[in-house]
Amino acid sequence: MLNISGLSTSYGSIKAIKGIDLDVPQGSIVSLIGANGAGKTTTMKSLVGLLKAQAGQIKFLNQEIRGLAPHRIVSLGMSLVPEGRNILAGMTVLENLEMGAYQRKDKEVQADLEKVFKRFPILEERKQQFGGTLSGGQQQMLAIGRALMARPKLLLLDEPSMGLAPLVVADIFKVIQEINQEGTTILLVEQNVRQALKIAHYAYVLETGKIVLHGKAEEVAKNPRVMEAYLGGTKADT
Repeated sequence: MLNISGLSTSYGSIKAIKGIDLDVPQGSIVSLIGANGAGKTTTMKSLVGLLKAQAGQIKFLNQEIRGLAPHRIVSLGMSLVPEGRNILAGMTVLENLEMGAYQRKDKEVQADLEKVFKRFPILEERKQQFGGTLSGGQQQMLAIGRALMARPKLLLLDEPSMGLAPLVVADIFKVIQEINQEGTTILLVEQNVRQALKIAHYAYVLETGKIVLHGKAEEVAKNPRVMEAYLGGTKADT
């Protein structure tokens, strides 16, 4: 579904992403892990056109999308749930969700809204409440719901568990798996590496802008380098 080849993105003279290659097969959950500052969020923003990539190819459903405006990429079927959620705090829950479907012209928007409310009942309860008054977990639900309202084929999730209580994190990861099982392909950036590798089919490890390791998620989780750096132990500890 998504093929990235030789992707490079810079902030001025600082090269944040250095020629990475990455594939996301249709129907899969692919996890991109790495330390803070490795370039994960830069990668996600480059994919959806929020940052301009200097080199490389980004093919989505066999179409080159590098250089397209963000709204065009959304219309093709790729949506981002950004780090920090970025909900519209001064708009209601309902208005936030409606903004997710802003470009849609089909007659299924109301049906998709009902699906979001079924998935996140608290959002229906608080649909007339301002987004900025929700708890962190509720805001994350709203951010995911807003992205789903665009009816994406590929959903990009950037640090969905950041700042959330453990019980809420468990709920969010359950929802991610459900969304995938219902047919949406997912690219996941996540600081909770253990949980991310548990639900992913394939994983890439990003360090200082370069992919240094990739493979099936269960194999990556057993890699001594990954265990020591991200999972709090070494192979000998298991």
